[in-house]
Formats: sequence, structure tokens, C-alpha cells
Amino acid sequence: MKSFEYFKPKTLEDASRILLSEPGSEVISGSTDLLGEMKEGIAEPSILISLSDIPNLRRIIWDGDGLTIGAMVTLADIVAHPEIRSRCLALAESAESVATPQIRNVGTLGGNLCQRPRCWYYRSSRFDCAKKGGDKCFAVGGLDRYHAVIGGAGCYIVHPSDTATALVALGASAKIFGAGSERTVPIADFFAGPDVDVTRENILRSGELLISVNIPPSALNHPSSYLKAKERQSMDFALTSAAVLLKVSDGVIFGAGVSLGGVAPVPWHLVSVETALIGIPIKSIEPKIITSSLLKEAEPMSANGYKIQLSKSYLNRAILKAVSRA
Repeated sequence: MKSFEYFKPKTLEDASRILLSEPGSEVISGSTDLLGEMKEGIAEPSILISLSDIPNLRRIIWDGDGLTIGAMVTLADIVAHPEIRSRCLALAESAESVATPQIRNVGTLGGNLCQRPRCWYYRSSRFDCAKKGGDKCFAVGGLDRYHAVIGGAGCYIVHPSDTATALVALGASAKIFGAGSERTVPIADFFAGPDVDVTRENILRSGELLISVNIPPSALNHPSSYLKAKERQSMDFALTSAAVLLKVSDGVIFGAGVSLGGVAPVPWHLVSVETALIGIPIKSIEPKIITSSLLKEAEPMSANGYKIQLSKSYLNRAILKAVSRA
């Protein structure tokens, strides 16, 4: 690991200024991802900017705008928060599925959303892949068991965040700070696939920081669920995952949120499934019919076609799990 300078600014303005003015600077929150990249020789920042001393980034706020969670709130805090568990359980379940208790104690929501991919070609210093500015995705014609089955465009990573999948289903938004001002975007639009920029996974501009996530009141107090398929049950990234929100009134679904993780370079928002769920009596729902054409546009590689049927199965189960909570 190369040497670096370490800064702990007290304000968002100072953090943004350093990030914008100092080439080679990177933000750290829980440090569970970036330090790994540095040890592997993938990232070589000259300056690390910690957000740990900036006020308000560790706050969980309930108000008329719904639920707002600061970027520095730990995953363990989300898992343990009784009101999050009772009012938007899918988010708590997704946070609980991340890694181990030790990592969840230091890993943050912002860090989980902004982490880099786990593709073994990207993570190896021996491969100058497209994600690192090269001209080739080595998963094409290579070892592709864990790669994307849909949404790849010259790069077939899958987005590694579990909380991202849940937040897309919950219709959340992301608040971004930079250059002295804030902007808010739908969380689904926060993520960027390789067709937008093959070297990045989100829309953060130079000098910008993710500062919080908001779940609107309309997504709270409705049945939701998150399920994740993984090879190692102790801790692992998703082979596929499914998040479901069902908005129910008088026994009928009037709104839904559905997304998949582990199958694409971004959390995969299933608008067509959401539309199909609306108007169905909660006791008459048949998930297998609704998901029968799921991922029909997928283009699996040589060894990851299993993800299509696995995704259908996990989405069926996630829907039924949400139904059981109605």
C-alpha cells in the first residue's frame, strides 16, 4: 500500500473542497471497501477524506418527509432500529444480509451504496479491464459465473450493494452535496451502468458526496421483504436478490416496488412486475404467473444462465413473504 495523507474535515463544504481541489483524493466512511482496494493495488489515492467528524451524517430522522438516513449511519444501526424494522422491514433485512456483524458495525449505508464491484478481474492488478480504463471485459469468454445476465455493455459486473436493491423497491431518493449546494435524485437514477460510464457505478460528479437517503411516507408501513441467494451462508455477495414492497388497501394491491440485485451492473428495477401486481387482491396473488417472463431480455454468458431461474424463484418467494406480512 502506498502512503497517503488523511483529512477529517468538519463540514461538508470542506470535504467537497478537498475532494474537488486535490487530485487523487478519495472519500472513506467505514473503510471496509476502499482499504481492501488499496491493499490489492487497485486504488492508490494520495489523500483519504474521512466523513466521520461531519455533523448530521449519522442521523436517522422520521418526519413528514418520511425516513431520512444519513450516509454515515452504520448497517448495524439500521438492522437494530426497531422503527425501521416495523415500518420498512425490507431495508433492515437487506442491511442484515451484508457480510458479518463485525463489518456491519463499521460499514455505513453510504459506503454500501458507493462500494466498487467485486468482479475478480477488476479486483486483480493483473487484468487491465474496461472498468479500470482498459479496452476489454475479461469476463467475456472468461470465468463468468457471477457476472451480469442483463444490462452489460462492455462490462459485465454486478452491483454489489444489498441495500441498493431494497431502496430501489422502496422508491427512495438520494441527496447529494457538492459545490455548496444539494441535489436530490431517485435512488434508481443514482446508479450508472457501463452504457453511461464504464469506469463508474454512480452519477457522483467531481467534488460531490452522497449525504443521505430518504424513503417517502408512501413507502412506509406497508408489507415488504428482501431475500438473497448466496453460496456461503455465513457471508457472501448475492448470486441474486429480490426486494418487494406491496401497498395494500382493503385487501387489494394499489402500488408496488420490485427490484433484483446480483444480476446487472445496477439494481434492476422491475417496473413491469410492479404494474402487473397492481389491482390484484392480496389473497389471490399467483407470483409464478407474474414472474413467468422475468428477465426475458437477458443474455446469459457461458456459466451464469442459472441466475434467470434462481431470480424467478427468489422473487416468487419474496412476493409471498411480503404477502404473509400484509
